[in-house]
Amino acid sequence: MSTHKILVIDDSKVIRMRVKDMLPEGNFRVLEAKDGVEGYNLIRSEKPNLIMLDFLLPKMSGWDVYQEVQREYELKKIPLVLMSGRKEEVVEKLNEPFEYFSFIEKPFEKKQLLEAIKDAMAKARKHPKTQEKAAATSQLRGDKKDNAAMAQEIVSLRKQVNTMQGEIDLLKKQLRQVLTFLKQRG
Repeated sequence: MSTHKILVIDDSKVIRMRVKDMLPEGNFRVLEAKDGVEGYNLIRSEKPNLIMLDFLLPKMSGWDVYQEVQREYELKKIPLVLMSGRKEEVVEKLNEPFEYFSFIEKPFEKKQLLEAIKDAMAKARKHPKTQEKAAATSQLRGDKKDNAAMAQEIVSLRKQVNTMQGEIDLLKKQLRQVLTFLKQRG
């Protein structure tokens, strides 16, 4: 049975230990990093199953770690819980609602932590799979625009057909009148 790895990146040993103690017993091991550089290196080397990232870190900020992780699909698809004692610092850099990661404000209780982890796992599945998928999505959006343009053109053509049908009906009526006139004269 494989062991899942949870990486806790926080400069506070108290927070790292608190997170470790709050996690339910299970088939995983907790990796710890005390600064952003150590944390980023562990992300790259260990490919954890979950990242708990403090936003304010020495050597390399949590914001910088987050940006580096977002550059690579294999890393950004890892569920991420961003932690901070001041949510406003996070919101300055990243707009809410947080689409691909979960946020938890320190200090937090076990229930909040477990909810944040569950939320992060659900959000991580929302990441576009590859650049090809993003291109396909873009193409699909283009197709939708093309479809909308075609639908508008069809409506316009139908109006033209209706107008032409009215003109044809009028011409038929006039032709019948001419034929009736000619028969009466003839």
